Amino acid sequence: MTLVLLVCLPFAGSLAATILLRTDSRVLAARMSGAVAFVSLVLTAALYPAVRDGGRVRLDLEWLPQLGLNVTLRMDGFAWLFAMLITGIGCLIVLYARYYMSEEDPVPRFFSFLLAFMGSMLGIVLSGNVILLSVFWELTSIFSFLLISYWHNNAAARDGARMALTITGIGGFCLLAGLLVLGHIVGSYDLDVVLSSGDQIKAHPLYLTALVLILIGALTKSAQVPFHFWLPNAMAAPTPVSAYLHSATMVKAGVFLLVRLWPALSGTYEWFMLVGIAGVSTLILGAYFAMFQQDLKGLLAYSTISHLGLITTLLSLGSPVAAVAAIFHMMNHATFKASLFMAAGIIDHETGTRDMRRLSGLFKYLPITGTLAMVASAAMAGVPLLNGFISKEMFFAEAVETHADSVLDRMLPYVATLAGAFSVAYSLRFIHMVFFGPEPTDLPKPKPHEPPHWMRFPIEFLVLACLVVGIIPSLSIGPFLHSAVVSVLGTRTPEYSLAVWHGINTPLIMSMIALIGGAALYAVLKDYLARCDDGPPLFRHLGGQRIFERVLVTVSWKWARWLESRLSTRNLQPQLRLVAAAGLLAGVVPLYMAGFAPTPLVFGDIDPIFAAIWSIGAFCALGAAYQAKYHRLAALVLLGGAGITTCITFVWLSAPDLAITQLVVEIVTTVLLLLGLRWLPKRSEKVDNSVTLSARSRRFRDFLLAVSCGFGMFVFSYAIMNQPVPDAIASYFLEKAYTEGGGRNVVNVILVDFRGFDTMGEIAVLAIVALTVFALLRRFRPAPDSIEKPEQQLIQAAYDAERPERSAGDTVRDYLLVPSVIMQWMFPVIITFAIYLFLRGHDLPGGGFAGGVTMAIAFLLQYLGGGVRWSEDRLRILPLRWMGVGLLLAAITGMGAWAFGYPFLTSYSQYVEIPFIGKVPAATALFFDLGVFSLVVGATVLILIALAHQSIRMHRVRNLEAPKAEEA
Repeated sequence: MTLVLLVCLPFAGSLAATILLRTDSRVLAARMSGAVAFVSLVLTAALYPAVRDGGRVRLDLEWLPQLGLNVTLRMDGFAWLFAMLITGIGCLIVLYARYYMSEEDPVPRFFSFLLAFMGSMLGIVLSGNVILLSVFWELTSIFSFLLISYWHNNAAARDGARMALTITGIGGFCLLAGLLVLGHIVGSYDLDVVLSSGDQIKAHPLYLTALVLILIGALTKSAQVPFHFWLPNAMAAPTPVSAYLHSATMVKAGVFLLVRLWPALSGTYEWFMLVGIAGVSTLILGAYFAMFQQDLKGLLAYSTISHLGLITTLLSLGSPVAAVAAIFHMMNHATFKASLFMAAGIIDHETGTRDMRRLSGLFKYLPITGTLAMVASAAMAGVPLLNGFISKEMFFAEAVETHADSVLDRMLPYVATLAGAFSVAYSLRFIHMVFFGPEPTDLPKPKPHEPPHWMRFPIEFLVLACLVVGIIPSLSIGPFLHSAVVSVLGTRTPEYSLAVWHGINTPLIMSMIALIGGAALYAVLKDYLARCDDGPPLFRHLGGQRIFERVLVTVSWKWARWLESRLSTRNLQPQLRLVAAAGLLAGVVPLYMAGFAPTPLVFGDIDPIFAAIWSIGAFCALGAAYQAKYHRLAALVLLGGAGITTCITFVWLSAPDLAITQLVVEIVTTVLLLLGLRWLPKRSEKVDNSVTLSARSRRFRDFLLAVSCGFGMFVFSYAIMNQPVPDAIASYFLEKAYTEGGGRNVVNVILVDFRGFDTMGEIAVLAIVALTVFALLRRFRPAPDSIEKPEQQLIQAAYDAERPERSAGDTVRDYLLVPSVIMQWMFPVIITFAIYLFLRGHDLPGGGFAGGVTMAIAFLLQYLGGGVRWSEDRLRILPLRWMGVGLLLAAITGMGAWAFGYPFLTSYSQYVEIPFIGKVPAATALFFDLGVFSLVVGATVLILIALAHQSIRMHRVRNLEAPKAEEA
C-alpha cells in the first residue's frame, strides 16, 4: 500500500493546509508541507530496490472491472526517477517558498495548492491505467490554474492562468479521447497491456487518430509549438510555482507521456514527422525568442520551451539511444532550470524587478547567488564538466545519425547546432547583463543583499547535482538512469556511454561551434539586446498568443453574442419556452424517425376513486396556470395540489418509495418557490388594449406548447409501457436484492448497492449544484458595503426596529402565515421521522435521500419560524460540513471494499447479534446511505437558506425604497 500512501499523502497534506487558513500560520504551514514532501521523498527512495534493473511494483484496486476501469498504480524505474524528481524538488521548493512568500500572502492556501499539485503529478507517473492517468492529468491543469492565479488581484496572473487552463484543458480532453481510442484498439485500458501491444496499435486503422489526439494532449502540456505561448504568460505566478511547475514537473508531463508511450506508438513515419516537426520548431523558435526577452523569467520560460523541444525531437527519432538521451536530459534540465528560476526569484526578491534593462552589476551585492547562477547557466549552455553538456552531446550524436530519409532528418544537425548557439547566447546574456557591468541605479529596492542561507540552499543543492553528474555521471546518475531506461525500452535497451570524454568527434565539434558561435552572437547583439523591446524582432505580431486571443474573442464574444441575440433573452419565460420546445422535439423526432405507430388506446376498468383523484389533480394544474395571471400564491397552492395527486398516484400504483420521495421533495420545492416569489416583479394592472392582446396571444401560445408537451409525454409513456420488455432485469434484482444486497426494499438496494456508482456520481453533482447556487446567490446579495451610507443606516434601523424584543433579529414570521411556535414543536418530531425513514430504507420504503430531505425540512422550519439570525445563533447547521462529511463517508465506504479485495462500492451484509434484541440485519450499504443522507441535508439547507437570506434582504430593501418613492 506504499503506492497508495505516496499518492494520497500530498492530498491529505493539502487538506490539512486548508485548515491552517484560519490560523494564518505561514511557518506552521511551511513546516507541515515540508514534512509531507520529505516523507513522500523517503517513501519513494525506499522503493528503489524493488524497481532496480527492470523491477516493478504494482497495486490493483478494482473500480469498474467490467469496463476495465480500475485503480491501478505501478512503479518502474522510469516512474521512480520521475517520482524522485517530483518529491525531491518539491521539498526544495517548499523550503524556498518559506522565505520567498510575503507575510501578507495567504501562505497556507499556497501550500495547499502546491501539495495538491504534487499529488496530481505523482498520480500521473504512478498510474497503471490510462484512464486514471487522464484523471490526474486534468487535476494538474486545475491546480496549476490555481497556483498561477495565486495572486488573483494581478490581471496578468488571471489572464495567464486562464490561458494555461484553456490550452492544457483542451489538450486534456483530446488526450482522454486518444486514450479511449487506444484502449479500444487494444481491448484494455491497462498500461502494461497497451505498452505490450505496439505492433497491434500501429497496424490498426485508428492508429493515426489515436496518435494525433494523444500528441495534442502531450504537446499542449509541454508547451510545444504552436501551443507554446501559454508558458511565458504563466510567469506571472510566484517564482516557486515557476521553478516547480514550469521547469521540473508540469511541463515535463507531456514529454513523460511521450516516453511512457514510446514503445507502443513510436517507430512509424507518422510519429517521426508529427513529433519531429513539433520538436524541431519548438527547439529553434524557443531558443530564438529567449534571446530577446527582457524579463528574467520570460527568458527562462522560452529557454524551457526550447529544451522541451530538444527532448521532443530526440523522442521523434525512434532510436533507443535517442530515447536514453531524452530521459537523461529531462533530469538534467530539471536541476539546472529549477535552480535558475529560484535564482531569478532571489534577484526579484532583493531588487524588486526582473527587467534586465534595469539590472546590472549585481555580483557585488549577490556574489554567492551570482556564482550559483553562473554554474547553472553554464549547464544550460552545455559547458563541459556540467550535466547539460553530456545530454546535449548525446543529442548532437543522434542528430548526425540517419533515422529517416527526409529533409527533416538531413537538416537536424544544422538546426541542433544553431539552437545550441542560441542557448549559449541567452545563457551569456543572463549572466552578463544581470551580474556584471555598472552598478544599478534605478532599482525599486536600492540595497540588494544575499538572502537567508536556507532560501539559497535549494539552489546550492541543485547546482551541486549539476556538477556531480557532469563530472562523474556513471557513478552518480548512471544506475538510476539505467533502471529508468530498462523499464521503458526493455529488451531494446542499447549500449550507451555516459563518459565525459569520447575523443574528438563530430558531436564535440558541434558543441565547440555552438559555444564559440553563441559567444560571438551575443557579442554582436549585446548592445541591441540591452535596449530592445521585450520580445523577438521577428514573429512579434505573429505569435501564438495573438492568435489565441483572436480566437477567444471570436468564439467567446462575437459568436456568443450572435447566438445570444438569436436565441437568448433576459426574460425567463422565453428561455423556458425554448427548453420545453427542445424537449418536445427531442422526444418526438426519434419516435417519428423510428416509425412509431401507436397501438389503439384501450380503456379497461377504471376505478372511480382513482379517476376522481386525477380529476382533482388536473383541476389543480389548470387552476395553477390560470391563477398565475392574478395571484401567484394561489397558483403555488394549486401547483402543490397537483404534486400531491402525483404522490397519491405512486401510492396507488404500488410505488411507495417514489411516493415518499415525491412528498418530501414537494414540500421543499414549495418552500423554494415561495421564497422565490419575492424575486418576481410586481404585475402592472394598467395595460392598454394592445399589450393585453399581446399577452393573450402569448398565453395562448404557451397553452398550446404545454398541451403539446403533456400529450407528447403521454404518448411517450404509453409507447414505453406497451413495448414487450423482457422480465430478465426485474427478475434479477428481485432475486438478488436480499441474497446479495441484504435488503428487501429492491429500490433502495439498487440505489446503494447494484447502482451505487451512479448514486455516488449523482450526490457529487448535487453537491456541485448546491455550491454553484449558493455562490450565485451570494454574488447577487446586496452587501452592506455596496449600499450608500444613508440607505445602510435605514436598513439597519429596519432590522433593529422590526422586532424590539430581538435586537437585530431577522424573522420571516410576518411573511409566512404559520405560527413559529408550532414549527419549533414539530422539530423533534420531524427529526425522529427522518431517522426512522433512513433506518428502515434498506428493507421498507425510505432511505437516505428521503430521510435527508425530511431532516432538511425540519431545519428549514426552524429558520422560517425563528428567523435567520435566531437560528444561526441557536442552531448552527453548517451545511458545508454536512456535504463534506457525506461525500467523504460515501467514498470511504466504497474504498473499504478494497481492503478485502473487492471492487469499489461492493457491499457486505449479514445478521448482527445485539443483546436483548436478537439478530438484526446489517449491511455496509447503510454507511453509504448515511453519506447520501448527510449530503442531501447539507445541499438542501445550503440552497434554501441562502435563498431565504436573499429574499428577506431584497424584500426589506424594497420596503425601504417604497416610502421614498411615495414621498417623491
